[in-house]
Parts: sequence; C-alpha cells; structure tokens
Amino acid sequence: MIGLRRRVRVETERMTLRLPQHSDFRAWAALRSDSREFLMPWEPVWSADHLSRKSFTNRVYWAGRAYSAGTAMPLFLIRRTDDMLLGAVTVDNIRRGPAQAATVGYWIGAPFARSGYMSEALRAVIHHCFTTLDLSRLESACLPENAASRGVLEKCGYKYEGVAQSYLQINGRWRNHVLYANLRGDRRGRTDAG
Repeated sequence: MIGLRRRVRVETERMTLRLPQHSDFRAWAALRSDSREFLMPWEPVWSADHLSRKSFTNRVYWAGRAYSAGTAMPLFLIRRTDDMLLGAVTVDNIRRGPAQAATVGYWIGAPFARSGYMSEALRAVIHHCFTTLDLSRLESACLPENAASRGVLEKCGYKYEGVAQSYLQINGRWRNHVLYANLRGDRRGRTDAG
C-alpha cells in the first residue's frame, strides 16, 4: 500500500484534511451537536452514546487502524486560518486487486454548509485517491432528494449510475439512494474532441 504507513495530510486552498485526533473531541462533539437537526435527515440514527468521549475515542482508534491497514481513510476538514473543524470525508471499504475501488462519504457542519468547503475537500480527496492511493473507482450515494449532495458530487466529477433500493437505514427508515461514481480517466459523456 503506497504511503499508508505515514500520517496522511491532504492540503486544499483553505483546509488541511487529516485523521481525527483525541484532541478533536470537544470541537467534534460541539459541531455534531449543533448540527444535529441539519444532519439527521441524511444520516443513520445516532446511537445513545454518539457524542460521548468513549465513542469518539473508539472512532479515533478505528481511524488509525483502518488507515494503517489500508481499508479506510477517514479525514477531518480543518480550516487553516483558525483550526476550526468543519466536517469530515471518509474513504471507506477500500478494495484492492481487480477492483481498486472505494466508497466515499462525507458530512459538513451546518454553519459551514454551502460555502464550497465540501467541494474543495472532495476534489482534493479524489485527486489523492487516484494518484497517491492508485484507486480507479470512487463510489458515493445519497438520498434522491438531497439536492445539495448531488450537486457537490456532480461538481466534483461524479456521474449518476442508478438507484439502489433500500440501500441504507437513514433517520430510522430503509431508504433508496442514488448511486454516483467517479472514475480515474473517465471519458463518459465526452467526445473525441473533448
């Protein structure tokens, strides 16, 4: 696995994307708590201890182990001007062999939505996945009515591939999701002149 033994840092114009650290707990818990109503329609139901320090500690340990094993790359979005936590992008279910693929999920805190942070972060993560991690295919899914998420994916080069019936439990119900993929060297929708 190329470069997975060292700590990952992905730089964008305004942010540093890095693995979560134990010292992020207060900022993470506050942002998730303050953004609960904003995030709930798009996420699985939170466990009773979702915002607890123990749950966060387990998340940090999982992030380190998964990254070292090459199975996931969970990144926090940190604004450089003030070290503010804005959200997260997780490259998960990294598959090697003939697939060379992964699943990408993300969330942004309510105060930072519609400010271009997620598009900026996703573009950098996509580039990192295709160049440093040598992946060939990135997959993402969102609820059909989540126009903001669909817009971000399309802006970042993802193409619509279809609908997965009862794909995930979101907000307590099995929900259909629209599926998108971003392919390294994608020529879909382009002509020979393009």
